[in-house]
Amino acid sequence: MRGRSDGGQKKRLITSVVIVAIFFGFLYAYRGSIFGSSNHAMEYGKSLRKLGSSYLGGDEDTDGKQDESSQFGHDEGEDDVVPKSFPVCDDRHSELIPCLSRDLIYQMRLKLDLSLMEHYERHCPPPERKYNCLIPPPHGYKIPIKWPKSRDEVWKANIPHTHLAHEKSDQNWMVVKGEKIVFPGGGTHFHYGADKYIASIANMLNFTNNKINNGGRLRTVLDVGCGVASFGAYLLSSDVITMSLAPNDVHQNQIQFALERGIPAYLGVLGTKRLPYPSRSFELAHCSRCRIDWLQRDGILLLELDRLLKPGGYFAYSSPEAYAQDEEDLRIWKQMSALVERMCWRIASKKNQTVIWQKPLTNDCYQEREPGTLPPLCHSDDDPDAVWGVPMEACITPYSDHDHKAKGSELAPWPARLTAPPPRLADFGYSIEMFEKDTEIWRKRVESYLNLLSTKIQSDTLRNVMDMKANLGSFAAALKDKDVWVMNVVSEDGPNTLKVIYDRGLIGSTHNWCQAFSTYPRTYDLLHAWTVFSDIAKKGCSGEDLLLEMDRMLRPSGFIIIRDKQHVIDFVKKYLTALHWEAVASADANSDSEQDGDEAVFIIQKKLWLTSAFFVTGNRGLLSLSVSGSLLYSWKLDLDSLGILDAYEPACFHYRNEILG
Repeated sequence: MRGRSDGGQKKRLITSVVIVAIFFGFLYAYRGSIFGSSNHAMEYGKSLRKLGSSYLGGDEDTDGKQDESSQFGHDEGEDDVVPKSFPVCDDRHSELIPCLSRDLIYQMRLKLDLSLMEHYERHCPPPERKYNCLIPPPHGYKIPIKWPKSRDEVWKANIPHTHLAHEKSDQNWMVVKGEKIVFPGGGTHFHYGADKYIASIANMLNFTNNKINNGGRLRTVLDVGCGVASFGAYLLSSDVITMSLAPNDVHQNQIQFALERGIPAYLGVLGTKRLPYPSRSFELAHCSRCRIDWLQRDGILLLELDRLLKPGGYFAYSSPEAYAQDEEDLRIWKQMSALVERMCWRIASKKNQTVIWQKPLTNDCYQEREPGTLPPLCHSDDDPDAVWGVPMEACITPYSDHDHKAKGSELAPWPARLTAPPPRLADFGYSIEMFEKDTEIWRKRVESYLNLLSTKIQSDTLRNVMDMKANLGSFAAALKDKDVWVMNVVSEDGPNTLKVIYDRGLIGSTHNWCQAFSTYPRTYDLLHAWTVFSDIAKKGCSGEDLLLEMDRMLRPSGFIIIRDKQHVIDFVKKYLTALHWEAVASADANSDSEQDGDEAVFIIQKKLWLTSAFFVTGNRGLLSLSVSGSLLYSWKLDLDSLGILDAYEPACFHYRNEILG
């Protein structure tokens, strides 16, 4: 009897060993088939190649010049290698912002002046230090909550940072409730809600019916040091659009929260460089206890706001200094009051801890100042609309003769200004007829896009939209009746049409698409790229770099509309599998307008993919395989006989993999 028992146990042991061996063999094979070459994030030093060349093939010693055979429009050989997959960045890079990375600053030992906030300004990695990999979403990532519900709540898993909820717990910025983070609408200066605070500002200015939009005359706002952007969020219901601005600083992920909520926002800082917006962009600038030293460097930061404000624009400043209760506050208030008086700002209203100054409508005050008064007027050859990498200057930007005589911006109230030809059209030699034709062409194009997307989107599918080459902003204007907002991007080296875009009551930023954009990963639902690839090809920049950057900015299940030459479309199609993108629709661009040449339209959707873990756990009598907490398989085994649980209980083996959904 004992012999038979030992024989049975031996058979069970052999069977268990074979099953476990088969299981781990299956696991190894499955892992390898999914990963291919993307087991780990690519190390520094592997730069992507130029447009039209493959990611893996070809020589690297091109001396920075693009080989003619690799440019768009040339046939590629059959031996050219296209990656089946891109490497996936390590999980710690799930919130990577390449040009605003603190790690890069440390690694490159950049000598920056922290007191001037230079470490919060853009510093892009050189090609040899780029992370050429796909940015993974955080563990447990979910498709974002839809607007307008998202204004008040987001999934905690999508931005797993609760630091602000604790630090600002007495100010109602945000509250953690189970799986969600809730935004009650509070702020440092408006504990009882942004809506009441906004109403009080309108009341202070005696605006029509105490409405902040003042009958459509106030449309564009800059909120400096915006926190989680509740001020901008509550302005939207009044048809006022806000560029909420804050740096990637110790207030963890405030701009990421804003964009996750569906609120217009941008990562930036008042440091040493001009903000990427043209002169006379905003009707109101706002700072609520934003901890900015406005007196530094001869008032250079206030003078940057002055550049950005339209004639007669307002600066609402809520801070203890406006109330001046103690000696230090009183000192700051006196110095600040003297500075803005020399800048020709006047107090429009003052109440409690809020003061609102107004910028003059004409040059009269500037001309009446005593000779030698500081700050001086800017030199006549200074271009107030040049912003990309341009240092701030401590000088006042006077109005042109035309603007001085006009005594105002000459803009129609919103929403009429969206389609009314702006006065600054003449700066580019555009006629009214050209403007109206452009508006109509893009109306037809957007209508065609929406028809192509009709089976994929519903009324609440899209919220955060980016037009990567906005020109006059007519793409955004065509979306006016949709519940979306558009970040209009204008190239740093082309016609500076961004000032026309702001005159239309829209918002946007200057940018160079050879670099990464100043935003967090997964922040846009739709990217529109009209000839953007063709444009960067002329600069010799990498198309694959741009593809990875677009993937970084795009939310899972988001869309890309590429309108470009056919060979550009063919180039992009080669990388769909590697990027986990899916073709949605394509069309001949000639079908929706009359001036496209050989342009084509290609629409893509980004799949939801997650980096996760295989967990193999053993309890006595059971071996289980789970992925992200979901049980996939289980085997009944006599694990005691294997002896592996005597020392380890439970036994756990961690495998990193991509899960497509």
